[in-house]
Amino acid sequence: MNWHAIARILLRLTIVTGLLRWMVGPRVWAVAGLTWRAAFRFRLFWVLAGLLLLSVVGLPLLLKNDGTARGFIQIMLTYTLSVVTALLAFSTLWLSCGTLARDIEECQMQVVAVKPISRWQIWLGKLLGITLLNVALLSLSGLCIYGLLHWRARQLPEAQQKILRQEIFVARASVREPMPDLEAEVDAAIRNSPEFQSLAPAQQQEVRFQMKERIRATHQIVAPNHYRKWVFDFGLNRHLIGDEPLFLRAKFHVAQTNASGSYLGLWRIGSFDKPIAISPPQSLAPSTFHEVRLEAANKLLDEQGRLTVNFENRNQTAVMFPLEDGLEVLYRQGGFGGNFVRGLGIILCSLILVAALGLAAASLMSFPVAAFVSISLLLVGLSSGTLTSVVREGTVGGVNHESGQATAGWIDVILLPIFKAILWVVNLVQQFSPVDSLSVGRTVAWGDLGLAFAKIVLLLGGILAALGMYFFTRRELAATQAHT
Repeated sequence: MNWHAIARILLRLTIVTGLLRWMVGPRVWAVAGLTWRAAFRFRLFWVLAGLLLLSVVGLPLLLKNDGTARGFIQIMLTYTLSVVTALLAFSTLWLSCGTLARDIEECQMQVVAVKPISRWQIWLGKLLGITLLNVALLSLSGLCIYGLLHWRARQLPEAQQKILRQEIFVARASVREPMPDLEAEVDAAIRNSPEFQSLAPAQQQEVRFQMKERIRATHQIVAPNHYRKWVFDFGLNRHLIGDEPLFLRAKFHVAQTNASGSYLGLWRIGSFDKPIAISPPQSLAPSTFHEVRLEAANKLLDEQGRLTVNFENRNQTAVMFPLEDGLEVLYRQGGFGGNFVRGLGIILCSLILVAALGLAAASLMSFPVAAFVSISLLLVGLSSGTLTSVVREGTVGGVNHESGQATAGWIDVILLPIFKAILWVVNLVQQFSPVDSLSVGRTVAWGDLGLAFAKIVLLLGGILAALGMYFFTRRELAATQAHT
């Protein structure tokens, strides 16, 4: 374990905490302290800490992996981070609803509100207290996961430990070939086709679509006994890679399946006729990702920092590499510790959004109603597959299998806009999810963390915070007490 990296992280957290305390002022900080004391008084912190430790330490010790590096990570990292995120999300919703709604219902808020402090400061103090509580619990869980990963990794075979060190316990960036401008190529083909202008508008649209698909196919498909060339430009990054190995990450589909379910491929680095390196023929399965380890970067890149890769198709069927995720080159950019911390930072951004949702609901509703509404929204958000299907079909009632038409109703007018909004928020949050990146050793960059903070915390959380502060400022606390 890199204790120097941990010391630097703790120093940064101390500096950030000091700046945060100076920025928000003593009143907001005092409300945050009261939120902390309430969590300890009701033993919520210790209960959550126990559940998290049981999830990240106890259960993984009982689960067995297949002895490979990727199977080990699938159990140890993907499982534990997903469980920690889910536990903290539900507990954050419960606490954020309870800490504000119960203070109002039990007349504690009336005592605080008469003091020289604005209601928006009270609301912000509650959010700050819950966020700091999540920071403590997430840090505890992260330290346990980090230590457990390295301890359990020693039990793997030496060959698998090497794969962990080179492919997973790293932060790897990727380089892709620039996407071809299909529209420009279609326009060029149309200019060379005088018959196109004589077609009707509907026919022109259909012909244009067919041209685009044919051009796309020329970029994606490798015919039998043919090859396809990619050129990856590393730019200035070539000076930072040095003698680190490169990895090809490939995914392909096939036109026809065979009995074995695997297909032969050969990678040539450099010129096809005079390659720098040739991989031995490999048996590859379609529709899944494969990683091919190459030599050191300084042996493969040309003077301009470009890597040329050729794939030779030695099969009786065509092989298709999708333009979006068909082939990329991975290279080491940093260590696992900093990458892991940045991933936890993105998870914390999602928890801040969840806390803002709970506080906004509690600003307008009683505790049972606020908890029910916010947890229901969270469960709906977690069912993103169902939401996507509903939005795609354009109806909540589903599609009639006999007629193939959607059974639209009046309820669609109400629910569809809500589902579209929820799906947009869910997709926005999920696009920053660090779990998949960490499990395959991909870089979680500082830019990703900053963008997640801007979109999730400042944009979405800011909207919920503005609504929550408005409702809380306009709420009659005495009227709430009269109804209880």
